[in-house]
Amino acid sequence: MQQLITIAVAAAVTVVLRALPFLVFSGKRKPPAFVLWLGGQLPRAVMALLVIYCLKDGIAGDAPGLLPAVAAVGTTVALHLWKKQMILSVAGGTLCYMLLVQFAV
Repeated sequence: MQQLITIAVAAAVTVVLRALPFLVFSGKRKPPAFVLWLGGQLPRAVMALLVIYCLKDGIAGDAPGLLPAVAAVGTTVALHLWKKQMILSVAGGTLCYMLLVQFAV
């Protein structure tokens, strides 16, 4: 019962938080300049955090694990600069990482 209550509360909070911006800024009311600026900056910040998170173990001293991660990041960046397709970039980087981790031992 406790698990069901926890899931229900988490789902309710998620729905409210997802709907809140549409309720607050609906109609003719324009979002403040800071909110618009933040919306433009967050995608870059999230991507930077994801790259740091992916490389954190290798940077902390696990050198053998660093090479596949750096190669995958490089593959992702190269594919994105070449084709400018997010799904292709992420899939290519993931494939590169998985192949290197599985077969480079």
